[in-house]
Formats: sequence, structure tokens, C-alpha cells
Amino acid sequence: METEQIRPEPEDADVTRAESLAREIFSGVANKWALLVINVLGTRTLRFTERRGEVDGISHKMLTQTLRGLERDGVVHRTVYATVPPRVDYRLTEAGAALRDTVNGMCAWTRRYLDEIDTARRRFDSDDHGTVR
Repeated sequence: METEQIRPEPEDADVTRAESLAREIFSGVANKWALLVINVLGTRTLRFTERRGEVDGISHKMLTQTLRGLERDGVVHRTVYATVPPRVDYRLTEAGAALRDTVNGMCAWTRRYLDEIDTARRRFDSDDHGTVR
């Protein structure tokens, strides 16, 4: 009988795993619906129907999928009450609140540099970037 030797992972394994996880999470939260849902929830606890009413244009199915993804990533906490009809509340977790602060910071950055961004885009779009020189 042979004993298997377990080798320690390289030191950068945690960094690589964190980067991979970050890309996965960012792709899940960096979409129109997730950002709106995070922003609407803010510091409040909302029921599903309240949340749907505050996210203009979102379908029942898309809200459900978005909330499930955010719950899976630890951004949203879901509480189910055994009532008739069932009551389900959602609130941001500590991680979700921190993410909301980050998103709000990005929005503030956009507002601050809006004119520069518009100027750069107009300049870029007016240049002939499709031609190899």
C-alpha cells in the first residue's frame, strides 16, 4: 500500500483563485439588472414585490434570476417567512453594502469626468480608427 504525498500549493495559488473568482463575480454583478437591484435595495429590507416595483422594466423571471445570483455570491440575504401567502424579504449583506459603496464611487467618478469622457469619445469616433496606417 502506497501513501500519497500531498504537496502544498504554490504561494500564488490563492491569488490566482481570487482573481478567477473576482472575474466570475464581476461578470455576475456588472450587469444592468444586478446594479439596479443592488442600488434599489440600498440600506433597506424589501419584499420581492416591492423590489420589482422599484426596478423599472425588470420581469419577474429576471428579478428572480438576479436575486438568486446575488444571493449565491453573498451580496444579498434572503429571508423566507412561513406565512400564507409566503413572504420573502431581501437585504444587502455587509459585502453587498460594500459593493454598493464601490458602485456609487464609480458613478461619482463618471459624473466627475463626464465632460472629459464625452470629449474623448467624440475625438476617438471622429478619427479613422478602422484604417491601418
